[in-house]
Amino acid sequence: MPLLIFVTILWAFSFSLIGVYLAGAVDSYFAVLTRLLLAALVFLPLLRFRPCPPRTALTLMAIGALQLGLMYLFYYQSFLLLNVPEVLLFTIFTPVYISLLYDLLEKRFSSWNLCIAALAVLGAAIIRWGRPEGDYWLGFLVVQGANVCFALGQVAYKQFMQRQQPLPARQLFGWFYLGAALVAALAWLWLGEPQYPQTALQWGILLWLGLVASGLGFFLWNKGATQVSAGTLAAMNNALIPAGLLVNLLIWNRDADLVRLALGGAVIAAAVIINEWRIRRKREQGKSYG
Repeated sequence: MPLLIFVTILWAFSFSLIGVYLAGAVDSYFAVLTRLLLAALVFLPLLRFRPCPPRTALTLMAIGALQLGLMYLFYYQSFLLLNVPEVLLFTIFTPVYISLLYDLLEKRFSSWNLCIAALAVLGAAIIRWGRPEGDYWLGFLVVQGANVCFALGQVAYKQFMQRQQPLPARQLFGWFYLGAALVAALAWLWLGEPQYPQTALQWGILLWLGLVASGLGFFLWNKGATQVSAGTLAAMNNALIPAGLLVNLLIWNRDADLVRLALGGAVIAAAVIINEWRIRRKREQGKSYG
């Protein structure tokens, strides 16, 4: 849980940095590729090739290709169709996808997880529900593509890493980024435009996003995902919305309804707290009967 909270704060700046400084100014495919190559550089020195079975490496590459590679391709394109608050708004369905996909892989159905996810969606909707303008239906579909890829990648990594692995996660995570970078490289070669960063600020933002937000952030987020329940993971995905909007308001002075921000944030926090309380209570009851 602390890891998810820390990464939420870390990622809160990413939405505005991309929307304000990169979207439309730097080719999205180049930005994705640069970000993922930098992230891979963080973990390549830790990668252990010989002790790692090929199946483990290929599985992590596939998860990375889905959770980051494909997700980022959708995600960066969405900023060309929507503004920052609208992108944040349309991410509200990620918790539902996580809940449903987790239960599908577990071959069961948890109405509790779905309710917690729905509560998180309600909190996010309170914050940003409105009438988006422009190409919002196309933007909506593009963001949902990113949401599904991110949700499925989180669930797959959580399931995979909870099995016995030959090495610690930090010595395996480089494969995750290599799979993501491979997808981004193919997309850039096929669809990329010669639209590169023109200022030191744009290069600096790419360095931050690659080395810190992606390189450190996704490792800690996925590690945190293995330490919490599916319901908590689902709810925490929407904690990014009030955090991202708050950063957008305080630094870039964009309009935001502080009352709705506080109310929606409280609902999301309540979803996480209720789920954690239920888990703790079940553990205590299990000990008492043991």
